Amino acid sequence: MWIGFWRSSLYAVERTATRSRAAIARRGRRLEYFTIAWNTLEGLVAVVAGAIAGSISLIGFGIDSFIEVTSGAALLWRMTVDADIHKRERTETRALQVVGLCFLGLALYVTYESVADFWRQRAPEPSIPGIVLACVSLIVMPLLSRSKRHVARELGSAAMHADAKQTEFCTYLSAILLSGLVMNVLWGLWWADPLAALIMVPIIAKEGIEALQGKACQDSCGNSN
Repeated sequence: MWIGFWRSSLYAVERTATRSRAAIARRGRRLEYFTIAWNTLEGLVAVVAGAIAGSISLIGFGIDSFIEVTSGAALLWRMTVDADIHKRERTETRALQVVGLCFLGLALYVTYESVADFWRQRAPEPSIPGIVLACVSLIVMPLLSRSKRHVARELGSAAMHADAKQTEFCTYLSAILLSGLVMNVLWGLWWADPLAALIMVPIIAKEGIEALQGKACQDSCGNSN
């Protein structure tokens, strides 16, 4: 009798945990759908505004948004197979590698554009749409990153944690874009934008290398895979 009771209780707990994990995975999918939709729109607006204003900074910001779309698609793929333990582990590794490559691609692009801006002494051009876009991104990206971190901790997903980190970097890039535009308009400091961007490159590259090595999230996420 008692054995049967404990078995049924254990089964109920496992079933509840499974439902809870499934709900968290669904939340993760919704976050990635939002990431893809938001960054597609953000990227299009930034590239068009940058082309109109002749602003390399805005165009670079738009390209970063498209990199975020790639990362979001990889994580969406990861979330869709969460219920299957074997596929989950395999997809986790692949998604983490995709995010890592996105980090390194972002680091290379920021380096190239920053050095080019220094060499040509090319200042970010004033752009009202660009300033508005950067301000909105400064509000949206921290909230999105925090939500992703919560899902990453609940699922023990290093890939989701790395994606949250990349979303966090998008916040930093938004701040860099905004500060560069404003400082150039107010004080003519053309070098402020590329200098701030170059300072970020080692941090971005480090995150990319750690993601490729599977080291992301070791301290921040539990292992519930």
